[in-house]
Amino acid sequence: MLFSKSSKSLSISAFSLVLILSACGSSKYAATEKIYKEKAKDFSKIINTTPPVGQLYDSLEASNQEWIGSVNFGIRKPNFVVIHHTAQDSLAQTVKTFFSTKAGTSAHYVISRDGKVVHMVNDYLRANHAGVSKWGKDTDLNSSSIGIELDNNGLTDPWPDAQINSLLKLLATLKKTYGIPTANFIGHADIAPKRKNDPKNFPWKKLADKGFGYWYDDVLKNPPADFNTEMALKYIGYDTSNLAAAITAFKIHFIQSDITPTLTPVDILVLYNVYTKY
Repeated sequence: MLFSKSSKSLSISAFSLVLILSACGSSKYAATEKIYKEKAKDFSKIINTTPPVGQLYDSLEASNQEWIGSVNFGIRKPNFVVIHHTAQDSLAQTVKTFFSTKAGTSAHYVISRDGKVVHMVNDYLRANHAGVSKWGKDTDLNSSSIGIELDNNGLTDPWPDAQINSLLKLLATLKKTYGIPTANFIGHADIAPKRKNDPKNFPWKKLADKGFGYWYDDVLKNPPADFNTEMALKYIGYDTSNLAAAITAFKIHFIQSDITPTLTPVDILVLYNVYTKY
């Protein structure tokens, strides 16, 4: 069959469109992206519904309740950043885990060993990274924090410069965007003593030097005679209901070379110095 020049062009254009659509449809993450968009759409329906469903108490008659939308409101913003190690062998493995509804876990960001940053949950949404945790009086860190997973097996992996440099850039953006206080950059072990130990052997000082969390000074002063170590840990934010676990969590963060659940004289000097910064 013979085609005119115009019909040939049309056929080629149509064929190109099919290829493009096919490529989009066969995207490696097309299926999970669809689920993400569907869930986001459901959340948007909840926000857009006026009056909000199920938010007025129902013990009164309908005539005694009213919805009047204020013009002064905004999106809730994160107030903490919690840093984790993945305890897995690769970025791909962690991404796959965060696709598993059975695992039920996620993080806002994952940073690979080579410094690649993968954004997986919108900063304004609640990711499932903190689990049962507590910091100060906050018992729902999932709702108030951004979770960052660092690709590291938690055993023998070093912390590559490329990975830490990407982390520092991300933290700078988060701190500026959401006004996150310096004290509120913490680790998973800090908020979940005994249950978690990550990130281990982590370069917290590098972060503190850039304004993300605190670190102790080079010169340490003796605390007063009445210095109460348990109250100091609690003041910083640690859950001291299990004091040994709280001490271990503090030492995972600030001591690292010894994480036994006992405070040595040097540990107490460090604790006092850190305590004075809060």
